[in-house]
Amino acid sequence: MPPIPETTIGVAVAGTGFGQKVHIPGILAHPRTQLVAVYHRDIEQASVIASTHNIPYACDTIADLVALPEVQAVSISTPPFLHYEMAKTVLQAQKHLLLEKPTTLCATEARELYQLALANGVIATLDFEFRFIPAWQHLAELLCEGYVGQKRLIRVDWLVSSRADASRPWNWYSRKDRGGGALGALGSHAFDYINWLFGPVRRLCARLSTAIPTRPDPATGEMKPVDADDTCLLMLELADGTPCQVSISAAVHAPRPHWLEVYGDRGTLVLGSHNQKDYVHGFHLWAAPSGQPLTEVEIPIHLAFPQTYTDGRVAPFIRVVDQWVRGIDRGEALTPSLKEGVYSQLLMDLAQASHEQGNWIDVPELDMFLTENS
Repeated sequence: MPPIPETTIGVAVAGTGFGQKVHIPGILAHPRTQLVAVYHRDIEQASVIASTHNIPYACDTIADLVALPEVQAVSISTPPFLHYEMAKTVLQAQKHLLLEKPTTLCATEARELYQLALANGVIATLDFEFRFIPAWQHLAELLCEGYVGQKRLIRVDWLVSSRADASRPWNWYSRKDRGGGALGALGSHAFDYINWLFGPVRRLCARLSTAIPTRPDPATGEMKPVDADDTCLLMLELADGTPCQVSISAAVHAPRPHWLEVYGDRGTLVLGSHNQKDYVHGFHLWAAPSGQPLTEVEIPIHLAFPQTYTDGRVAPFIRVVDQWVRGIDRGEALTPSLKEGVYSQLLMDLAQASHEQGNWIDVPELDMFLTENS
């Protein structure tokens, strides 16, 4: 049988902040995707963006976007409170979906999208790009080889200054009901890579706080209340019993912004970056047999990016797009899919509940949660 010819997939982008920085250049760079349309709620802005990037169509509604016959797939990078309705429209139109994290505002919405994608036979992928960064991939390889042995403790510190300036204006990120906060921005990634590297969570306990309680309205200068978290302290017990401690903040100036430490009975692995301005570039990996000093590990060439970009997020995003395209070719959602998006959202929901109740909360098995009310 002759090979099936590869075809170009017509992709539309909805969301032009992060979308212009990462999604548009990533989709333009991938050899199998063609950028055919862009959405912005203001049609004049949409037209300017389309002209800037030589995109044929500009739309100011998602309905108009998915009605275009040239659009076979849609990449959504709008703020979280828009994800559910936009993704639902895309999936109901039987278009493939690439969705930014956090998946939705709650796990039941995420589960509905997952079930809708299955029912419509389309491929939905989540942009969990840490799975595609070379140093992280090598850490995963070493863990699979049993380098640390039996895990005894996992620690994650993700401490950045993106919200540390109290004069930074109030916007949707300041609102819990809009999906704002460090838990959604950073915790969604952390929950995904913990699941990827170490397996599911059995139970968790969370404490969320807001260090900067008011921010200036950009239009009036009036100080408006902030109810979204900027700091999250999480304790997790994994399904295999391993304790995991996670500290997340978007409001501190820390010398070690993103660090992951894995301690076992046979060895230690430490992954970290000092690069505050680019959370993809700059990761290094250190390893040590039990009781020995850490030494830096060279990342194998087979994991290296073929090309890097000024914005480090573009290179792993292209790998996410590649996974999306391969899933479309095979007619099967590949990890990270909406299934992983549901799990990350479920853990975020339970972290919020734990904070409100002040206690540990058990985490249901994902497959059981996915089949509820289906």
